[in-house]
Parts: sequence; C-alpha cells; structure tokens
Amino acid sequence: MHILLLSLLATPARADEDQAETCLRTKIWDGYNTGYAVRTSQKATLNQGGHKVYLVTLYAGTDYKVLACGDTNVGNADLVLYDHSGKQVAQDSSNDREPVLQYTPQTTDTYYIAVHASTLNDLGKQGSVSTAVTYK
Repeated sequence: MHILLLSLLATPARADEDQAETCLRTKIWDGYNTGYAVRTSQKATLNQGGHKVYLVTLYAGTDYKVLACGDTNVGNADLVLYDHSGKQVAQDSSNDREPVLQYTPQTTDTYYIAVHASTLNDLGKQGSVSTAVTYK
C-alpha cells in the first residue's frame, strides 16, 4: 500500500488531452457551418513557455483559419505563423486558451505554425493544446 501511494504521488501531473481535443472538435464543427474544411490537426503537451512547431504548405488565395484549444490548465495559448524564411507573418492577439489566427497567403509556400503555452495555471502540471488548420 505504501509503495502504491508513493508511486501515485511521484507520477507527474498530466495534461488533459481529451478536454483540448473536445474543444477543438466543437470549433471544427462550427467552422463546417461557415464553409471551412479541415486541412490538418495536431496536439501537443507543453510546459509553461513551451512551444511546438508544425510545418504546412499554404496555397495562394486560400483563406486559412488556424484554431487551437488548450485544456483548463492553459491560461494563455498563442499561435504564430512564420513564412519559409522564418519571418513572422501573422499571430493571434487573444489572451486566452482558445486562440484563432486567420491568414490568406499571396503565394503558395511552406509555412510554420508555432503554438505556445504562454501561461499555465498550475506550473506543476503540463498543458495540452490541440491545433487545427482549416481552410475555405
């Protein structure tokens, strides 16, 4: 019993991936109602200040909406879009766990989407952030 209790106490606090995924699925379905389709989706488990970068090809003249949802431990998640040379071309301006970034590229090219866990509510626990690229 003591060993079990110690192992439970030593287990690191986990992010709630299901919560972040459920939030993102709701946003994706809402997007379908306004003509958006899903290009790709990803998830990441991040520490305070951590980030994950995703590579994506965006096509000229296509309207893109990048959506993200953090679990309840994520106080603020941020999205930043970079072009192939690393120059920042767009970012969300929200201060919440559900950022949205919109962009219509002028040329077809490779872009990088960075999702950041800017603040976590409990620093002893990681945060889960699910991200999707939608288009129309």
